[in-house]
Amino acid sequence: MPDPVCLGFDTSAAHCAAALLRGDRVLAHRHEDMAKGQAERLFPMLEELLSQAGLGWPDIDVIGVGTGPGNFTGIRVAVAAARGLSLALRIPAIGIGVTEAAAYRLPRPCRIVIPSRKDQVIWQDFGIEAAESGTEGRPQQAAAGTLPPGPAPAAPAFPLAVAVAALALERRASPGPRPAPVYLRPADAAPPREPAPVILDR
Repeated sequence: MPDPVCLGFDTSAAHCAAALLRGDRVLAHRHEDMAKGQAERLFPMLEELLSQAGLGWPDIDVIGVGTGPGNFTGIRVAVAAARGLSLALRIPAIGIGVTEAAAYRLPRPCRIVIPSRKDQVIWQDFGIEAAESGTEGRPQQAAAGTLPPGPAPAAPAFPLAVAVAALALERRASPGPRPAPVYLRPADAAPPREPAPVILDR
């Protein structure tokens, strides 16, 4: 029986990244830096990867998607795309946190530190007791240079989209709940101050 095929992608930061894996083999991979435009670029990129690998949408067995933390709009773009593909293709979509993907197959203990915005970083320790590291097993956000003592930050061993796809393949048998965005702070957009309009019955 052929190895399952996974399409993994991530738009949680200033990039659009995707990878196509068959088992442990990377069939195609793309990473493009972009501050905006991920929503317009994502599906053409996915089509390009499938064409490069000589595959079509029906050949995909599982979807992997980066769920953040990161850029609010970017995370929503990828998660919505993954949910839509899951429904259309009738295959599981599995959400993978970006810190977890960055730590994929790194020796433990390790610390992942990802640049964020406004001199902030997103970070998480792996292989350390929660009480010792203070992360409680979740990614954290802090000002750069203010992290608690711990392992030196480690560089990822794999491109982000490749790690997302690989982890999704590992979890294919038990996909869990559908992907959902991971946010560390409230959205910048504030609710309107004016009351909502009243809709009158005709």
